[in-house]
Amino acid sequence: MSLKAKLQEDLKSSMKNKDTVKKSVVTLIRASIKQHEVDNRVELDDDAIIDIISKQLKQRRDALDEFKKADREDLVSETEAEIEVLKEYLPQQLSEEELNQIVKDTISEVEATSMKDMGKIMSAIKPKIKGRADGKLVNELVKKNLQ
Repeated sequence: MSLKAKLQEDLKSSMKNKDTVKKSVVTLIRASIKQHEVDNRVELDDDAIIDIISKQLKQRRDALDEFKKADREDLVSETEAEIEVLKEYLPQQLSEEELNQIVKDTISEVEATSMKDMGKIMSAIKPKIKGRADGKLVNELVKKNLQ
């Protein structure tokens, strides 16, 4: 079953079960997909849909940090619930150990020696971790391994 079909089925079931959080998140994902397809006149495959979901997950995580700083517990709990729903549609996330190993392997592959090679490393890592890791964490691990 394609990701698009799964989103359609989950929307139906969340409406039947009156799961408002899941319904709103799935609706936003589907709207983003539709917007992208209309704007670019393309039919998105699962990889492109994963990119859209990853972007939405990143937005929620950034918002979560801001809500915590502002001490808005109502928005924190709602955003955490939305993050959990978004994670359902992404591939299994890599552990920090697995991610660290990928970073080390990539650094040796591209023969990086300093922070000047950061862009080269990140562009080599991106396809390996697509949708399976947070870019901010990857960035921190690369910096740590280059020191």
